[in-house]
Amino acid sequence: MGDTSAILEVRDLHAAYGKIEILHGVALEVRRSELVSIIGPNGAGKSTALKSIVGLLPPRQGQVRFNGQDITGLRADKVLRHGLAYVPQGRIVFPQMTVLENLEMGAFTVDDQAKVAAALDRVYGLCPILREREKQSAGTMSGGEQQMLAISRALMVSPSLIVLDEPSLGLSPKFVGLVFEKILEMKAAGLTMLIVEQNAAKALSVADRAYVLELGKNRFEGPGRDLLNNPEVKSLYLGG
Repeated sequence: MGDTSAILEVRDLHAAYGKIEILHGVALEVRRSELVSIIGPNGAGKSTALKSIVGLLPPRQGQVRFNGQDITGLRADKVLRHGLAYVPQGRIVFPQMTVLENLEMGAFTVDDQAKVAAALDRVYGLCPILREREKQSAGTMSGGEQQMLAISRALMVSPSLIVLDEPSLGLSPKFVGLVFEKILEMKAAGLTMLIVEQNAAKALSVADRAYVLELGKNRFEGPGRDLLNNPEVKSLYLGG
């Protein structure tokens, strides 16, 4: 830990729901332009770790540093203003609103209209289908398209780091493929990403580095490819 090129540094993170402690000292970091995945079995604390990082669940103990600043326990809206965008699981869009209105909602913290227009252009470059559908109600789109919209909405603040919680959850195999294609395109465009993903093989195959959590603690970490080929990781988490 403590790499100066790290945009996000998480140390000794403890978090709980009521009296039930879920995280027992998780540590991780994300460096600039890196795609980092977190995998692990159900109940490992993956989503809880994200919620603690982005300000939805105040940690009991530990530290979260982002861009060199201590953001531990900061409210989610304030974390967003620091440039850390979060896409929760479950394809959360405003169904009655159009695609364009959803994207504009993503930029609610940005006062400069020129910046909003530039962000919209970048989003449409990454996801041309959203430009084609900009007047369509978000609720009438397929699950995969809604997920692309939810991710794109988070990009409207031009974040330094985008955090994705279970981006492929509940999607058909075709759309799982599409979402991961887009994630790789975003990485190629220089975006920095932290992803929690149930589809462990997919998550490791796209990751520069990855962390395996188990029972609220770090179990393994290393380059995504190495973990994908690690016999222990294979037998425990990849059904190999």
